Amino acid sequence: MTKRDFPKIHFYDQDFVDIYDKTWAWIQDCWDKNCDDSAIKTKFFSYQGSPVVTQADAIYSSFFLVYSNRIYQANPTLDVFYERQEPNGAIRAAYDIKTGTPAILDDNPECLGIPIFSWAEFNLYHKAANKKRIKEILPILDRYTMWIDEMFKRPNGLYEAPVSVTGMFNAPRDGCVYPIDFNAMMAINVLYLSALADILNDKESSFKYKKQYFSLKTRINSLMWDNDDGFYYDIDKNEEKIRVKTIASYWTLLAEIPNDDKAERIIDKLQDPLYFGSAHPFPSLAVNEKAFSESGEGYRGSVFPYLTFMVIKGLERYQRWELARECAIRHLYFILDSMSPDGNHQKGNLWEAYLPFKEGPAFPPEYKPGYPEIFPRPQFLSYDALSTICLMVENTVGLLISLPRKTVDWIIPNLEIMGIENLSLKKNMIKILSNKSGRGWEIHMESEKLYYFTINILGKKKKTLPIPSGKCSMLIDKL
Repeated sequence: MTKRDFPKIHFYDQDFVDIYDKTWAWIQDCWDKNCDDSAIKTKFFSYQGSPVVTQADAIYSSFFLVYSNRIYQANPTLDVFYERQEPNGAIRAAYDIKTGTPAILDDNPECLGIPIFSWAEFNLYHKAANKKRIKEILPILDRYTMWIDEMFKRPNGLYEAPVSVTGMFNAPRDGCVYPIDFNAMMAINVLYLSALADILNDKESSFKYKKQYFSLKTRINSLMWDNDDGFYYDIDKNEEKIRVKTIASYWTLLAEIPNDDKAERIIDKLQDPLYFGSAHPFPSLAVNEKAFSESGEGYRGSVFPYLTFMVIKGLERYQRWELARECAIRHLYFILDSMSPDGNHQKGNLWEAYLPFKEGPAFPPEYKPGYPEIFPRPQFLSYDALSTICLMVENTVGLLISLPRKTVDWIIPNLEIMGIENLSLKKNMIKILSNKSGRGWEIHMESEKLYYFTINILGKKKKTLPIPSGKCSMLIDKL
């Protein structure tokens, strides 16, 4: 247990293991080492060949880089943005790698990005237990939030932001002034700022953020929820709902905005083939919308791994573990099947976006100014590795880890031959594997230090046990 390499996944389908292993090899190409002619002097994660480093890449990549056993650190890419914070608190969505200056777009003159640094930092804390970092970054994120409030918050309590901030470049959201996803992201922002303040036992800050969170949650529920349709919508300048169902509304689950009844209604639409229940979960636009395209065509129906990841993490907030796992596995099978040659795409690539009803990458929309020149991009790992690494560990194998709590929760609907080894909990390398022997289902473990293990076989058994250092095994039937 002394080998310091990437964690090794065990799963009954070897193709899942292979794509997980290959992703770690491909990530090396996204790890920017050419610092000599760059204004950014640290190594950081960005799409290979991109002239800019983006806030979205920094945030999303942090969720899978935490599983690299510190071979690739998640912090430096986030720090690229914190180090460039302006005196007024602004942090821009993208920076030119050569000059270090903001990469401003016409339709986003303030270069505003997705405001969910605090969610990424909360996740990082639970994988690294670095309280000192929380102390350093909380003031930065506080000033950043104040800047967004000053620039984009309106008297109705909601945020007016360009739809382009969310990256959904051709989604049919005409007339949108108050985007549901951006407002839900701001709720996520203050919800996790409150959690970070709690880690520091800063009661005053925690209360301030909680107050902001509940105020925004109330405004979203009163202005953006439609009770007849059972859905959250964007609203226009007159606060009228724009009745187009996009996947953007599911950021509200991650923000814990709907109560159980509302959550049930929007979660039902994830399984309904009229809405988001396509074969490949989940299309970016509801299937019964006029603008929906089976070819994907950007945000007119394509399945984006980062959005599927977001929905699955939202399902977890409402304890929908089985649905989350089922969708993660289905999504991964479509990703795997899309790597086989069929004439319209190259063998062996992961893709930025996929088709909603069959395997293969999404087709591009007819080009217009402001659209990406290449769509979908191959090997777009800031999205893809969320699926092939993060969903693999957390939802397919089912392991949720918290280093400060010294806990590993294994949440699965039933026992299968699977597990992980060489997983670093800071200086503690652990191994957890399940298999079936003549005595029944056994879990074999190995650890260098004590930690607490919870096995949760959904609806059947739940037990928490202290796992001592060394090797041990447990028979599930004896629990």
